[in-house]
Amino acid sequence: MTRAAVFDVDGTLADTNHLHVATWWEAFRQAGHDVPMHAIHRAVGLGSQDLIAHLLGDDRDRDQDEALSAAHKTLYGTYFDRLPAFADAGRLLRTLAANGWTVVLATSAGGAELSALRRAIDADDAITATASADDVKEGKPAPEPVRHALELAGASAEQSVFVGDTVWDMKAGSSAGVTCVGLLCGGIPRDDLMKAGAAVIHDDPADLLAHLDGGPLAGTP
Repeated sequence: MTRAAVFDVDGTLADTNHLHVATWWEAFRQAGHDVPMHAIHRAVGLGSQDLIAHLLGDDRDRDQDEALSAAHKTLYGTYFDRLPAFADAGRLLRTLAANGWTVVLATSAGGAELSALRRAIDADDAITATASADDVKEGKPAPEPVRHALELAGASAEQSVFVGDTVWDMKAGSSAGVTCVGLLCGGIPRDDLMKAGAAVIHDDPADLLAHLDGGPLAGTP
């Protein structure tokens, strides 16, 4: 039976959350909004439109949304040639694929950004498919991105695992009915991830790889 190992990317496989924080902060500043970095950090993992709505509220000038998103994309794009993957991120994906897991990425990134992230992770041979936010009507914390990833893998939720670093990831995975693994490398506290639905917590991809045995990603399907 096909079992999927579904992975978020930013903050989970790539050390990019704080780059997103800084570039969103600058995009908001340029548009005249004073948004604290700690608030932006907590919102990272949401799609662009949802992040803007979460931080600025429903009474914002929505005519600014597209320009804000474009500004962030431009600022973040200056890092595409040097995005850092976490240690052993690629090795983790290749090990799971070798063990018979179908590896799928579930991310709000797309286009050139996703290509840059995949170059950084350097494990394309292990990745079966990618579920982008562009492919679904609702992004995380809605379950649609995870469900779409499972459809691409041809796997059931009961037989699959979702690995992420944010509260939004854990909520999306839990709503989709998969077992959720939380990673602390994105900067979100352990208790927050557990309350949002994480079954187990690891420090980062290297720690997860070192402790595959006995966990939800143990052995071969």
